[in-house]
Amino acid sequence: MKSRIAVTGLGLVTPIGEGRRAVWEGLLAGRSGFAPVESFDTRGFSAHLGAEVRGFDPVPWVRRQDPAALGRASQLAIAAARQALDDAGLDSESLEPERAGVAMGTTSGEPREVERFDDRYLAGELDQVGPEFIGLYPCHMIAAHVARELGFAGVNTMIPTACAAGNYAIAHAVDVLRAGRADVMLAGGADSFSRITYTGFARLGAIAPERCQPFDRNRKGMIPGEGAAVLVLEPLARALARGARIYAELAGYGLSCDAHHMTAAHPEGDGAARAMQRALADAGAAPGDVSYISAHGTGTPTNDRLETLAVRRVFGAAAKDTPMSSIKSMIGHTMGAASAIEAAVCALAVALDRIPPTMNLEEPEEDLDYVPNAARDHRTVLAMNNAYAFGGNNASVILRKHEA
Repeated sequence: MKSRIAVTGLGLVTPIGEGRRAVWEGLLAGRSGFAPVESFDTRGFSAHLGAEVRGFDPVPWVRRQDPAALGRASQLAIAAARQALDDAGLDSESLEPERAGVAMGTTSGEPREVERFDDRYLAGELDQVGPEFIGLYPCHMIAAHVARELGFAGVNTMIPTACAAGNYAIAHAVDVLRAGRADVMLAGGADSFSRITYTGFARLGAIAPERCQPFDRNRKGMIPGEGAAVLVLEPLARALARGARIYAELAGYGLSCDAHHMTAAHPEGDGAARAMQRALADAGAAPGDVSYISAHGTGTPTNDRLETLAVRRVFGAAAKDTPMSSIKSMIGHTMGAASAIEAAVCALAVALDRIPPTMNLEEPEEDLDYVPNAARDHRTVLAMNNAYAFGGNNASVILRKHEA
C-alpha cells in the first residue's frame, strides 16, 4: 500500500503577485500579468509583451547567503521555499537536516548568467569573467541554493525537463517520501525571464502579440514569463500528528516521453494521454472521478489542439463534463515554474472548491468546458495537473481532497 502524501504548505512568486493569497485572489479575479518587457530591449522582435515578476526584492527572503551573489531563478526559488515553509507552520531549524530534501525543476536554470557571459564576450571583456560564473550558471545550483539557505542536507535534486519540470520534481519528491528517504520535501520549479528564452520562442513565431488565448479559435501564441512555486510535501501521518493544515493529498503522478520530435508534440497526443492514464492508475482513480483539469494550455495552435485531443482520448464521454482551464491566460508561460505554480493552484482548488478561469476565451475551438473568463464555485475532489514540454516530456499529477 502506497504511503499517503500531504500538501501542507504553498509558496508562490508570479507575475500577478507573491504569496498564496495574492496569487489565488488574482487568478480568481482574472488579473493579467502581461506588460511590455522591461528587463531587455525588445525592439528587434516582432513581439514585445512578457509576464515578468515586477518589483521583486530578494532581500527579505535570502537571509543566509548574499542575494547579490545568486542568480534570479535561485532568488525566486528561495522566496517561494521560505513562503511554503512558513505556510506549513514549519521552522527549518526544527527539522532534522538529513531528513529534509529539495526537488526543483527548471527550463533554463540561470540563463541571465549566460547572457552576461555573452555580453562580455562580444565586448572583448572575457578577462572579467571569473569563477563565480561556474557557481551561478549550472541549473543544479538552484536546488543547492535553496538547500543551503534552509540548511537542508537530505535529498537534493534538480530536474531540467523544460516546461514539465515542476511536475517532474513533485513526482520525484513523492517517490522519495514513499520510499521513506525523507520526512519533508520541498518540491517545485523556478525560472527567470530570459533574453535567450524570449528569442527562441520569437524565432518560432510562438509569442502572442497582444494576449494569451488558450483554446480560442483565434489564439496566436503564448507569452513568456517567470516565477517560482514550492509545495511542502510530507507523509500524511506526520502532517496529522503535528496538526498541520492539509490542502490536499498528492495522490498520484504519471510520466511519459513522446520520443517523437525535439519541439513538436506527438500528432495524436500519445505521450500526453499516457501521462494522464498513468497518473490515474497511480492514484487509483477513473477519468470520471476527476473534478477539474489544470491544462498545460499555452495558447499555441498546436499545443491546445493536441491537449484537447489527448483529454478526449483519455476521458471519453466524461471529457465534456470535466472543467478544464489554463492559468497561463493570466500569468503567461513561466517555463519550469509553470506546472509547479499550477500544482499549487490545484491544491487550492481542492481545498477551497473553486476553480480559476481561462481568460480571453471568446470563440472556443472545441466544445469542452474551458471555464471561460470567470472563476467558478465547483466541488473539487480530484484535480489533475497536466504539463507538456519540448523533448516530448509529459507529466500529470493528481491531487485529492483530504477527507479523514
